[in-house]
Amino acid sequence: MSGLPVDLALAWESLPALLQGLKVTVLVTLLPMALGLALAFPVCFARMSERRWLSLPAEIFVVFFRGAPVLILLYLVYYGLGQIEALRNGPLWLLFGSPLGCALVAFGLNHAAYMAEILRGSLLAVPHGLIEASEALGITRRNVFIWVKMPLAIRYGLKAYQNEVVSFIKGTAIVSVVTLTDLTAVANGIFEQTYDPFTPILCAAALYWAYVNLIRLAFAGWGRWLDRHKDDDAAATTALPDRAAPRPVALSKEAS
Repeated sequence: MSGLPVDLALAWESLPALLQGLKVTVLVTLLPMALGLALAFPVCFARMSERRWLSLPAEIFVVFFRGAPVLILLYLVYYGLGQIEALRNGPLWLLFGSPLGCALVAFGLNHAAYMAEILRGSLLAVPHGLIEASEALGITRRNVFIWVKMPLAIRYGLKAYQNEVVSFIKGTAIVSVVTLTDLTAVANGIFEQTYDPFTPILCAAALYWAYVNLIRLAFAGWGRWLDRHKDDDAAATTALPDRAAPRPVALSKEAS
């Protein structure tokens, strides 16, 4: 069975253009992730509030932006908001008038909805008894949240956050529909010019694979850093001197 007809010369020639597309992909990934993470905290806290006028809008936000496909959100922001005359004539048009700004808003809102639920689940997973014990020691609620609850929540939600980021990176492949020349758009352009369906697509897949695994390694390093206390405890336990076992005492028989 012959291998796939990959043109190595075309792959090498297309590499600079593919790397330029990868830069756009990284930009479209990092900016919405930063926006989504910043929005996730207030949405999460509002979602956990006992005040219904706070929790209800946050719940609606999460349900809508988690349920709506990102492609539909992208179309609504890019094509739909441009139909609003007040927006076109206002200062926000500097953001919504560019494809990058529309991608930032659409992906950022979607990521914020998912991150709010991940953060909420992680905070709820922190044992309540640990919080009560910390407060019983006289630690203020603010310091308990910063130094006890939040570090544990980050540790609990790290795997879920990693899965969301990986899915988010792969989901950015649709940004070419709003004229952004990302990695997928560059690969499609090379395919349309050369009629070679394998070489550019496989090269783009390889770059996506490298990007995703680089992120995965970064999360693995982050997880090891968060669990570094376990290694310290294991090393301290190993360093303890072994106690000598008590030697059995032989009972001599009395002479009869």
